[in-house]
Amino acid sequence: QVQLVESGGGLVQAGGSLRLSCAASGRTFSDDVMGWFRQAPGKERDFVAAISWMLGLTVYSDSVKGRFTISRNTAKNTVYLQMNSLSPEDTAIYYCAVQQRGMLSRRNRADFGSWGQGTQVTVSS
Repeated sequence: QVQLVESGGGLVQAGGSLRLSCAASGRTFSDDVMGWFRQAPGKERDFVAAISWMLGLTVYSDSVKGRFTISRNTAKNTVYLQMNSLSPEDTAIYYCAVQQRGMLSRRNRADFGSWGQGTQVTVSS
């Protein structure tokens, strides 16, 4: 059974940075795509970024492109989301997710079958 545990969230001032981590366990992820989503209060859970586990190819939403960087450490089975130049609009719960035998072109919430519990990111103005 896949387990995903996020960490690294917190309170930061606008313009600051945070790095989120997602520790994955339960099986191998060689053919999978790992993703980050976020959900602000009263809003839908939106795609943020994704990475192919084997090749490390990445995709980003337009809203975070150039500010956020997704990466993975295959030896540690961990995915990261480095977030720079944060703004209050980035405030949300951030979720890590796995798309089994995934494709980077699939970025809908329904394409990802396993989810972490989420970590809160709050950016103050």
